[in-house]
Amino acid sequence: MATRPVLDRRPGLVLIHGAFHTGSCWAPTVAELERLAPDLPVVAVDLPGRGATPGDLGSLTIAQCTDSVVEQIERAGLDEVVVVAHSLGGLTAPTVVERLGAARVVRLVLVAAVIPPEGASNLATIPRPVRWIIARALRPGRAVGPPRRVFAGLFFCNGMTPAQREVVYAQLCPEAPGPFHEPVRRAGLPASVPRTWLLTLRDRANRASQQRASIANLGAVEEVIEIDTCHDAMVSEPATLAAILAERCAWRPTAAEDR
Repeated sequence: MATRPVLDRRPGLVLIHGAFHTGSCWAPTVAELERLAPDLPVVAVDLPGRGATPGDLGSLTIAQCTDSVVEQIERAGLDEVVVVAHSLGGLTAPTVVERLGAARVVRLVLVAAVIPPEGASNLATIPRPVRWIIARALRPGRAVGPPRRVFAGLFFCNGMTPAQREVVYAQLCPEAPGPFHEPVRRAGLPASVPRTWLLTLRDRANRASQQRASIANLGAVEEVIEIDTCHDAMVSEPATLAAILAERCAWRPTAAEDR
């Protein structure tokens, strides 16, 4: 008697945006995924206070972001998932994986993500002179307005076409200061969940050297895929990103016996 896997379903793909962004930043990549893998369930979440998800940005915490992402996953009826996080979404994604557990999370994918050392905050990883300036802008208790186009273009969009830049500019939104200040805890992140890092080589918001430090902070990253693009890879290289993500949402087996 032999046991043969029957390949009958894909895990869902959960996309978590970064700071000053909404779930709509993933739209170009989602469009490519619909073309490449029309059977793949995709949920591009809006974190609280952004897009369609209500929330108080002034008091928002990482735990509340986690609660919201998990709720949106459950509402979509997804069982097994691949969790993808861009930029500051890297603060939330590990706790989402911890909450769902290894039985439901097929893979964690980080795109130009921010991963501070265990027990440290994102602000603590910023060099001191710049940290003081950013800390003043990110005062706890009040939302921070979206960046001006000139700054968003400089840090998020270098190398993009004018049309791609407009996609980024159209969804820029205010940001919550709280997650920048919170110490992160990843002790409960399941070690058995595979980890992939998409490293953006021309990134000005989170330079390649900073991302490599984050990779070391996270640990157990089994593959690093370099992409020669800017910070918002989901807009600048949607076809490349879609192909990578679709491949990591391979058909999942269910047990069946072939007698």
